[in-house]
Amino acid sequence: MSLEGKRILISVSGGIAAYKINFLVRMLIKKGAEVQVLLTPAAENFVSKLTLSTLSKKPVYSEFYSENGTWNNHVDLALWADLMIVAPCTANTLSKMVHGLCDNLVIATYLSAKCPVFIAPAMDLDMYEHPSTRQNLEMAEDFGHVVIPAESGELASGLNGPGRMAEPAHIVAAIETFFSQNQALKNLAGKTILITAGPTHEAIDPVRFIGNHSSGKMGFSLAEEAAKRGAKVILISGPSSLQTNYENISLHRVTSAKEMFDKVFEYYKEVDIAIASAAVADYAPKEIAVEKIKKSDDSLFIELIKNPDILKTMGDQKTHQFLVGFALETQDEEAHAKGKLEKKNLDMIVLNSLRDEGAGFQKDTNKIKIITKSDIKSFDLKSKEDVAKDILNFVEEQMSK
Repeated sequence: MSLEGKRILISVSGGIAAYKINFLVRMLIKKGAEVQVLLTPAAENFVSKLTLSTLSKKPVYSEFYSENGTWNNHVDLALWADLMIVAPCTANTLSKMVHGLCDNLVIATYLSAKCPVFIAPAMDLDMYEHPSTRQNLEMAEDFGHVVIPAESGELASGLNGPGRMAEPAHIVAAIETFFSQNQALKNLAGKTILITAGPTHEAIDPVRFIGNHSSGKMGFSLAEEAAKRGAKVILISGPSSLQTNYENISLHRVTSAKEMFDKVFEYYKEVDIAIASAAVADYAPKEIAVEKIKKSDDSLFIELIKNPDILKTMGDQKTHQFLVGFALETQDEEAHAKGKLEKKNLDMIVLNSLRDEGAGFQKDTNKIKIITKSDIKSFDLKSKEDVAKDILNFVEEQMSK
């Protein structure tokens, strides 16, 4: 397989196996990849910056600042990469990675990375088999990283056994396999998806508002999963502290339901899929006080008027879009969700209940049911990242029918 256009960040730590990195860089370049090399300070004892720079045709960085005072921006380096591989990964660097001990450019870049991370461990056999190393490798896999197991053979210590860094050809093969499988999963390539997320805040006066407890986590998780599957994502978020750095996510921030309505229909006609996961306020104050309302001994009455119904309008104006709504309920959940599905002309609705432990606002987990006109499918409690996968899998299945 060609790796044409793939951007691969190789981070080298200080082990004798670092001498193999010259071969790895050369192989990746021949496959068409663009390669950037980083070194830990200890790695400079084993490899030459000049050699690696010549092979990669890029400067090699090992410090936060170059000799001329230029800042080597670890965030930009991390966002540039389609894949990061730490090779060789020593016991020391592995420990720093899984425990977040950030004391060099490699670890700072790793902690900023949004791309897949591969680890090719290399160390003496007793270190490789030590319980702490095994535990750290398991933690790395729990993070979702790919560990390319060390191979057996003669080690620098003179011992013979597991601990040798995988051969460059084997590392390249693992990278090729990953991109090949990953490309097969890009079922949403060429699709444009609009996703709403978070709450809306409806102003009472310059300092107060009506809102809800939505964090936006579900919507952001959906946006990032859709981006991973190759979609162009238009993410419209109400007030939220969440950020996203995916190149194919266009993030638009709004405050009120009216602002979200206007932004949604700026893009709605051009999208293939729309997922309305935002918790939009149904009502807003009829009048917004120009100055802060001062406290008095009397009761305060605020007249509320209905906000525009974004989801119903999306259903009314639907032409070709596959439209997904959300329902957060506390009683008669399925009945209310089915009613919303019908009334708002949705293709499917995602139901979650505040009565389910671990579901709802401000949580990292969710428990959902997906309802269509002909089917109900229940899912276990999962992380919102995994829930996003379930939802998009279901969308893809429905659209393929």
